[in-house]
Amino acid sequence: MFTLAQLVSFVAVAEELHFTRAAERLRMTQPPLSRQIQLLEHELGVQLLDRTNRTVRLTPAGRTFLSEARTILRQTEAATLAAQQVSAGEAGAIAVGYTAAGAYSALGTLLDVARSVMPRTEVVLREKVTRDQLEAIADGSLDLGMIRPSSTGPDLVTRPAIKEGLLAAVPLGHPLAEGAGPLRMSAFDGQDVLMYSPVEARYFHELLVSIFRTARITPRLTQYLSQVHSLLAMVNAGWGIAFVPEAAAQMRFSGITFRTLELPEPTPVELYLAWRRTNDNPALHTLLQHL
Repeated sequence: MFTLAQLVSFVAVAEELHFTRAAERLRMTQPPLSRQIQLLEHELGVQLLDRTNRTVRLTPAGRTFLSEARTILRQTEAATLAAQQVSAGEAGAIAVGYTAAGAYSALGTLLDVARSVMPRTEVVLREKVTRDQLEAIADGSLDLGMIRPSSTGPDLVTRPAIKEGLLAAVPLGHPLAEGAGPLRMSAFDGQDVLMYSPVEARYFHELLVSIFRTARITPRLTQYLSQVHSLLAMVNAGWGIAFVPEAAAQMRFSGITFRTLELPEPTPVELYLAWRRTNDNPALHTLLQHL
């Protein structure tokens, strides 16, 4: 099989139609250049150039091969550049997981950073609850997760991304939908409240249980759901009150009023970035560096 050096030599001679000028262009002497052309013709089994003491011309086979040789060299350059960009974390692909609520807060910032500093990198988005993200990070199908605080393992790295407030989503027409200013948690004692699932939405479930316990209130829990948008749909239908991250107020429902809360900790909702310590995807580390 011919070599890339032979192709480069042939293209130079074919374009210059002069061995001396081609050798100068390649910064080499003429005898090694002539040898490269001879080896190429021997490998192909065809004559590519008609040479005389005064002229060099392409044969019909040489004219056809010149076009293909240029294509091969362009593809080689493109392949080299692509490999270098992936190695530098400037190209390739990165799989990012996010929770439904996280899509309304930190996900936009992450995508803006990726688009700005890694425009040739494909970002593959996968909506998953925290538990499923951790499993995907562990098995390598997810590079980066945007998770709620959870237990960590020896190969898992986590970093805080954002903290945000908690809002009460109240159906229009409900007494608590009226008024201004933060609501005290005591106002929700005995009220119909839509609750997070203790399994699929464990973080929010435990967060609210702690808040209820601190406030010494006992709401009437009517439904257990796992996703913020499902809770808001139920509020919009008038089934009760829900407590949601502040960013969820971006979801516009005509039948919901969002009320701020008077809490000991004003920003109790946390979101973390998580990745596997041994993940060797260069795009992941480039994104983390700029985040």
